[in-house]
Amino acid sequence: MRLLVDTQSWLWMVAAPERLSPRARRVLEDSSHTLMLSVASAWEIAIKYGLGKLGLPEPPAAFVPSRLASLQMQVLAIELAHVLRVAALPSHHRDPFDRLLVAQAQIENLTILTADPALRAYDVDLMDAHR
Repeated sequence: MRLLVDTQSWLWMVAAPERLSPRARRVLEDSSHTLMLSVASAWEIAIKYGLGKLGLPEPPAAFVPSRLASLQMQVLAIELAHVLRVAALPSHHRDPFDRLLVAQAQIENLTILTADPALRAYDVDLMDAHR
């Protein structure tokens, strides 16, 4: 399985894995799956950290790369096709970061690991991250 981990789920992975469902933890621990974090999620983390809405033990420039390496996760770049696909999505969800993740998952044929029930309205494969 190729899994795109949304921002909240990724933060749970690194700081509060007990918040993840048992199924999500099993999948994340199985090295046969490809795990990805979108650049959009790293951007969201950086913005929230800069606004003081997200506390991290170190600045995002150190925190994100070190955790990605320890989790052996790939980074999913934002491509022009991903951005343009957002315009074609129905307005079920107003969060621009989540809309971009949906577009990326649709184009790249990925499953999104998320606890956000609003994403169910989109034509995209989801795995529930919440316990």
